Amino acid sequence: MMDTFILAAAVILLLLILASLARVVGGPTIGDRILGGNVVGTKTTVLLLLIGILYSDLGMFVDIAIAYALLNFIATLGATKFFLRRRNTDEVLDEIFHQQEDAVDTTKGGPS
Repeated sequence: MMDTFILAAAVILLLLILASLARVVGGPTIGDRILGGNVVGTKTTVLLLLIGILYSDLGMFVDIAIAYALLNFIATLGATKFFLRRRNTDEVLDEIFHQQEDAVDTTKGGPS
């Protein structure tokens, strides 16, 4: 009875992971995609624990789930830092280009 309940919970969790993948693939912003990937990783960690309960070897699956959760956390931090740094670089470059365009526009107009 308990195995059936855990298996049903695992299948429902797998369906929720697939629904979260829709946010990763079709997210309107980078933040939505990063958050969707983090949600998928977290649900996968729980799924690993449910599989460990089903196979009656929770000790081994806890170790795997902890390692996977740490990798998921580090990947989320890395992706967030990368895209934040890239956005800041793009903003700085846009500002420099706009300043150069303004300088060129004032020299073309000549003195009044």
